[in-house]
Amino acid sequence: MKSSVNSVWENKDAYHVVVVGAGHAGCEAALACARLGLKTAVFTLHVDHVAMMPCNPNVGGTSKGHLVREVDALGGEMAKVIDRTFIQSKMLNTSKGPAVHSLRAQADKAAYSAAMRKVLEGQEGLSVFQGEVTDVCVKDGTVTGILTEAGHKYSAQAVILCTGTYLNARCIYGDVSIHSGPGGLRSADHLTGSLEKLGILTRRFKTGTPARIDGSTVDFSKLEEQKGDVPITPFSFSTDPESIQKEQVSCWLTQTNERTHEIIRANLDRSPLFSGEIEGVGPRYCPSIEDKVVRFPDKTSHQVFIEPEGLYTNEVYIDGMSSSMPEDVQNAMYTSVKGLEHARIVRPAYAIEYDCIDARQLKLNLEFKEISGLFAAGQFNGSSGYEEAAAQGIVAGINAAEKILGREPLILTRSDGYAGVLIDDLVTKESHEPYRMMTARAEYRLLLRQDNADERMIPFGYEAGLVDEETYKEMRASQNRISDEVARLKDSYVGPTDEVLNLLKSCGSAAIDSGASLAELIRRPELDYRALAPIDPDRPKLSEPEQTKVNTEIKYEGYIRRQERQVEQFKKLENRKIPAEFSYKGLKGLRREALEKLDKLRPESIGQASRISGVSPADIAVLLVYLKKRQ
Repeated sequence: MKSSVNSVWENKDAYHVVVVGAGHAGCEAALACARLGLKTAVFTLHVDHVAMMPCNPNVGGTSKGHLVREVDALGGEMAKVIDRTFIQSKMLNTSKGPAVHSLRAQADKAAYSAAMRKVLEGQEGLSVFQGEVTDVCVKDGTVTGILTEAGHKYSAQAVILCTGTYLNARCIYGDVSIHSGPGGLRSADHLTGSLEKLGILTRRFKTGTPARIDGSTVDFSKLEEQKGDVPITPFSFSTDPESIQKEQVSCWLTQTNERTHEIIRANLDRSPLFSGEIEGVGPRYCPSIEDKVVRFPDKTSHQVFIEPEGLYTNEVYIDGMSSSMPEDVQNAMYTSVKGLEHARIVRPAYAIEYDCIDARQLKLNLEFKEISGLFAAGQFNGSSGYEEAAAQGIVAGINAAEKILGREPLILTRSDGYAGVLIDDLVTKESHEPYRMMTARAEYRLLLRQDNADERMIPFGYEAGLVDEETYKEMRASQNRISDEVARLKDSYVGPTDEVLNLLKSCGSAAIDSGASLAELIRRPELDYRALAPIDPDRPKLSEPEQTKVNTEIKYEGYIRRQERQVEQFKKLENRKIPAEFSYKGLKGLRREALEKLDKLRPESIGQASRISGVSPADIAVLLVYLKKRQ
C-alpha cells in the first residue's frame, strides 16, 4: 500500500483522490485528503465559484450551527472562513435550553467564496481544475479514476462525488425553463449517464431560492431592524473572540399580507409547482411561498427576512419568499409586501431540479457498497444545505484517505454528533425529499450541544490526523478544568450572610436560611454560574466557553446523566456488528418486508438495522437469535 501511495506523486495525471465538485462538500473533502498527505485533485465547473452560496447568504442556524462546529472540531475549514467573512452574527434560540442554541452568521457571499478558494489554492498537495467530469472509471468493482469532457483521464485510488445541484440541472420559473445550474451557471450533463451505467440508481430532487432585490429600492424605515449580537461569538474553536469584534450589518424583518396571498392564489395555475412542469421532489421544511399559502390557508401573513448579500453589493436576499412563479407575478407579490412597494428584482426567484442518489446505496463511511473507492457527499446524497454538505464532505474525505492509507474508517454514530445523525439517517432511512438537519432528529441532543462539539469531535479529528497534538491536549486540559470546577462548586457552601442574601434578592431568588452549595444555587432557574461570581471569590479563571459548559453541566446534570445511560444502551446495539457476508435468505421468523429491506440495505450493525423503516422490534429479536447461533 505504501509504495502505491508514494508512486502517485511521480505521475502528473495520477492522484490518490479526485474530488468532483468544489462546493461546500467538495472543499472539505479535498482539504481533508490533502492535509492527510494525499495527492488530491478537485474539479469544478468554474473556479470563480468555489464554495458558492447559490441560496441563502448565511452559515449556521438551528441545528446547522452544530454541524459547522463539528466540522471545525474535526479539522475542517467552514467555521474558520465564515469567521473571516461574516457581516452579522447571532446566537439563535437563547430563550430555550442549551441543546438548541445555534450560532448563525450572515456571510459576505463573494468574500466567503474568495477566501475558501484561497485556502484550496494554498493547500500543499491539492490541485484545483476547471472542467466537467463526464465519467467515473471502474474496473472489477473498484474505482480507477475519472474522465473529463476533453477525454482526458486522471487516475485515482479514490473518487469523491460532490456534485451538488448541478447534474442535469434545470432552473424554472413560470414558463421559463433554462438548462443550467444554480445562478445561471452551466450544468453538468454527462455524469449521470456514466453513473447509471455503473448500476447507481439516481433520482430527481428540487430546491428553490427567492429573488434578489436591489437594496436601494427597499424602504427600510418600514421594516423591523434585526441587529447582530454584541459581543460576537466565533464559530471556530481556534478563532480568538477579540479578533472578530466589529461593526455589523443589520438584517430586516417584514411579512406578507392578504394582498400577497391573493396574488399568489390567483396565479397558482401559472406556477410550475402546481402545473406539473416541475417533477422533482422539493424540501418539506423549506417550502416556497406558494406552498405556504396553499398549505396554511388560515394564515394571514408569513415572516420575510431581508438579508444583505455582502458589503460590496446592493443585492438583498428575500428569505421566506422562495418561488417559481412567473416574473410578472413575482413583481406583483414582492411589491405587495410592506417596505418592498418599490422593490426592483435583480435576479428572479426560481426552482431548480437536479439528479442525486438514494444514499442507502452507501455504507456508513459514505462509500458505495458496490464500488470500492467511490465515495459521495453533499446534496448529491439527497440532503440540503451548505452545512449538511460540509459535514458529509469532511467525513467522506477522511474515509477516502483512511481507505488508501489502509486504516480503519471513521464511523460517526448518532451519539457522537449531529454529523453522525445526518449520515445515519441518509444511508439508513428512506427519504422522499431533500434531507434537512433539525435538532428534533437528534435523540441525544442535550449531549450533542454546539458548545461541546470540541470535546466530542476533536478526538476523532486527532486520531484521523487533521487535528494537531497541541489542540488535542488543550481540549483535554479544558475538560479537566471544567470537571474540577463542577466538583468544587458541589463542595463549596455559603451561608445566609448579608452579601449572599442581597445577591439572591437582586436576582429575584428566594433567600436561604441555612448553608447551600453553590451548585444548588446554580440549579435555580433565575441564577447561573456567572451571577454567583460576587459571592464566590475562590473560583478559578475560566474562559467564557468553559463557564458556559460548567453552568450547563450543573443545571442539567440529571437530564445529562439520563441521556448518558440511554447512550450506553444504544451503543450495545451499535456494537453488535452484522458480518458483511451474512445471508438473510431463508431466515425463518422474519417478516417478508423486513427480510427484503435487510437484504437490500445490508446494515452494518443491529442498531442500524433497527432504524430501517419496515423492520420491527420483533424482527430484530429474530435477527439477534440467528446472529447468536452463527457465533
